Amino acid sequence: MVRFAREFGWRAYAIPVLAVITAFVLFDIFASGAEDAAPGTPGSTTASSGTAGDDTSDRGPGPDPADGSVQLPPTQLPPGGEFAQAGGGTYRVIGTPGTAAGEGAEETFRYVIEVEEGVDTAEYGGDDAVARFVDATLSDPRSWTNDPRFRFEHVAPDQQPNLRIQLSSVETTRDKCGGVDMEMETSCRTTIDGNNAVVLNDARWSRGAGPFQGDIGSYRQYLVNHEVGHAIGYAEHVACGENGALAPIMMQQTLSLNNSELNSFSPDSDYPDDNATCHYNAWPYPQPGAAPIQDGN
Repeated sequence: MVRFAREFGWRAYAIPVLAVITAFVLFDIFASGAEDAAPGTPGSTTASSGTAGDDTSDRGPGPDPADGSVQLPPTQLPPGGEFAQAGGGTYRVIGTPGTAAGEGAEETFRYVIEVEEGVDTAEYGGDDAVARFVDATLSDPRSWTNDPRFRFEHVAPDQQPNLRIQLSSVETTRDKCGGVDMEMETSCRTTIDGNNAVVLNDARWSRGAGPFQGDIGSYRQYLVNHEVGHAIGYAEHVACGENGALAPIMMQQTLSLNNSELNSFSPDSDYPDDNATCHYNAWPYPQPGAAPIQDGN
């Protein structure tokens, strides 16, 4: 031992001390683990990180959307963010021109995106977010450019646009769409002011529609594609073709996914009273590359 101490100096005394400390620490760790375990469940742990006194270790299963679900009438907006009831009647141009998509074998639609003064887009990300959303929707291969006849180009106001996409207040939408006395909030395509204009109702942009079951992103895509569909020449509405199928983009999905219910709103419409119900769908061609349906076919 004396020789060991001479060779290793102070380290000869430190090693036994460290060994004792290590043994003590290990004992403390195992003892604490046993104390923390719940009675009858050795070594059990909990994912709860609440403050002392919180009893949040097990709240049971999460909410089930099928429980207590209520079918909103078409006259009622879903709950959600604020929207503009009235605006200034004039528009500001938003977004950055340059997005282009589609072949345009027959027609090119040069569009500008506008927001009515008085519509606060901060509720959903600001002007640029709205413009990027419209650009992304129209340039998506599931949209109208799947048909080689069409091309869409986002242009500046001085570049001869032939399509205006206008996010508008409720009252302005009703004025432009001829729905002053309507009980339900809708959007439209109109030429009332001499322009080929798609009027998107801010109430719907903010809140969506009951048939889309809270999927506000898909609803906005549907809204753009449906109203632009009218603007590029698809004037007629289309019924649900088969129970359980995806709804046609030109079906009035804002109001209902059921043919009989849509027929009750307008008995002279193209909706048969056959009770067929479709699933909501945001796209003209939900399977990109699918052969487009030509007029008359």
